Amino acid sequence: MTESVAIVTGASSGIGRATAQRLARDFSSVVLVARSGQKLRDAGQQIEAAGATPLVLDLDLASPTAADDVVKAALDRFGRIDALVNVAGAVPGLDLFEMTDAQWDAGLALKFHGARRLTIRAWDALKASQGTVIFTSGNAAVLPRAGAAAVGTINAAIEALAKAFAERGIDDGVQVNCVSPGAIMTGRRLAMLEKAAATRQLDLDTAKAGFLKQAGITRFGAPEEIADLVAFAVSPPARWMTGTVLRMDGGEIRTV
Repeated sequence: MTESVAIVTGASSGIGRATAQRLARDFSSVVLVARSGQKLRDAGQQIEAAGATPLVLDLDLASPTAADDVVKAALDRFGRIDALVNVAGAVPGLDLFEMTDAQWDAGLALKFHGARRLTIRAWDALKASQGTVIFTSGNAAVLPRAGAAAVGTINAAIEALAKAFAERGIDDGVQVNCVSPGAIMTGRRLAMLEKAAATRQLDLDTAKAGFLKQAGITRFGAPEEIADLVAFAVSPPARWMTGTVLRMDGGEIRTV
């Protein structure tokens, strides 16, 4: 394996953690970024066990200075950045008429502005390596609902942001795409389903079955499936693909 470095944000759990583990098979070093302390350190140990060199950065990307800290730490340690995978960003699933300005600002600060700043700060290193960037949105970008308005709005903004970076990337030799997962069974989704089940006085299995029926899909996805999609998107065979939203959702949204 040649020397290559991937940065994965939101790497302590869910899709981010699965992606970091998957990229440890293809990159010699993986920089893991999250604000989760011990969970993040545990993820770093898994990267090392997979044969890659981890760099664990316990940082909150909502902070305006965090992007500089990530890029500086990666370059000081490894001297290069070949891939940036922006996953971090839990957006509150609250009703349009209930969300406060502060809650809107918090959702944007991490998922949108955190990814925007980090991509800008890493851009020169990515130009030097002719590297690749992945943003992460979600199905709500094209199926926004009043009951979770910020999720759809911010995901749609992420997709527009990715397209803007992709246009600049064509000139600069940086590949940029966006991955849009559907209903992936992460710890966060399980907690949401448990809350919905309790609110409606249902057992968890019934709540899960109701969600799948409403979405028109047969099962929930696994974080590892999205991780494999990301791994392909940052691989050499996918190099000519840029400015694209890659959707994996079990058929919930059919765009063919």
